[in-house]
Order: sequence, then C-alpha cells, then structure tokens
Amino acid sequence: MAYRVTKKAAAVRRKMAAMREAKECRRLERGESERQRELPDLRRIVFVVDFDFGMTIHWIDLHKTDRIDCYRVVVDGKEWKRRIGWSGVLAGLRKSLPRVAAM
Repeated sequence: MAYRVTKKAAAVRRKMAAMREAKECRRLERGESERQRELPDLRRIVFVVDFDFGMTIHWIDLHKTDRIDCYRVVVDGKEWKRRIGWSGVLAGLRKSLPRVAAM
C-alpha cells in the first residue's frame, strides 16, 4: 500500500533537492584540487625528554600512510609500526614510559 505524499512533504523534498543541487554546483565550481591537498611525508614529530634517571631523549617520527588517520611510526630511528592511529601511538608512549614509584 502506497502512502500519500502531503503538500508539506513534497515541498520539503523539493527544497532538499534544490539544496543538494546547489551544493553540487558549488563543489564543481570550486574544483577538486582545493579539496585534495598533498600532505607531507613527515606529518608529526614528538620529542620526549625524560629526567627520571638522568636525561634521556626519544623522538617519534610520524610519517604519511595510505590512510589519512594513520601513521608509519619511527622511534629513535627504528620503525615501530607500519600503520597505527594517533590514539595507538599515545597508548604505546604511555606504556613505554611507566610512572616511577614514590620514594
């Protein structure tokens, strides 16, 4: 059984179709090059200076991968993960630098 389309629903459908068409026209006028920007190979660098037992410095390089929300991670010059997200990097950092017991 088909449902009736009221005048109000038909008006909303026409309005939404016009909005979608205008949005598509604006996107085509703007061009695709503006939307697709080239990201650098080295996206982020994180330095960690640890003063607990002398001064140790670690650096974490986050490189571009085929996914925009993932990184290839190099820690102190050695590759750690081929593809991992930002929260995974922070979790690994948290686990590798545990808290020191109070004295």
